[in-house]
Amino acid sequence: MALSSASLFSAVTATYSVPHFHAPPLSSSSSSSSSSPSHFPIRPSTHVLVSHKWRARVSFFPSFLKKGKDAKIIKEELLEAIAPLDRGADATPQDQQTVDQIARKLEAVNPIKEPLKSNLLDGKWELIYTTSQSILQTKRPKLLRSVTNYQAINVDTLRAQNMESWPFFNQVTADLTPLSPRKVAVKFDTFKIGGIIPIKAPGRARGELEITYLDEELRVSRGDKGNLFVLKMVDPSYRVPV
Repeated sequence: MALSSASLFSAVTATYSVPHFHAPPLSSSSSSSSSSPSHFPIRPSTHVLVSHKWRARVSFFPSFLKKGKDAKIIKEELLEAIAPLDRGADATPQDQQTVDQIARKLEAVNPIKEPLKSNLLDGKWELIYTTSQSILQTKRPKLLRSVTNYQAINVDTLRAQNMESWPFFNQVTADLTPLSPRKVAVKFDTFKIGGIIPIKAPGRARGELEITYLDEELRVSRGDKGNLFVLKMVDPSYRVPV
């Protein structure tokens, strides 16, 4: 989601069938006479069938649990990879490639297939990694770069907000239009310089954002210019101004 197709942040800075169970027939013969052996067809035990069906149902859970375990491991790998990169500002092209590969592994085990219908998306998120140079403000001296960037989204109102911290505290709000269960078009409406002075956003202040991974604590998104964003939840109760 981007201003001039960068990302939502960019506006602030640019600003299973079950196998059949067959019980084998049992036969018995008299030990003292010449009578023919009697064969008794055996019905499958109800207990056995129920038990077998239960095992079939339960077989789903190891797969589900494995997926969750995989996501946890990949998340740890991702966080470890981005930790020394100053939110991406110090990332080399090789670093960016490595982070992108890990992010794609995490996206492949995304537990929320329709994030725009999930309240896990609601709240205030802190940006912990991005490839967007305009958000990282790498052309500025470090003292003049935003220390922290936040993005808030409320699904019920389809509103979003980007916020910078020190030293400028700039903000921008936007309306969201769903394009798919996980992708939105973004139309920015109002910038706030220093978080105080409102300025109407120009008509060209538009972009798109796709939520590619979502859980209770981490979100991965991709913008329409190919930028990658990794964010952590900081305040699920936050509301974006309407």
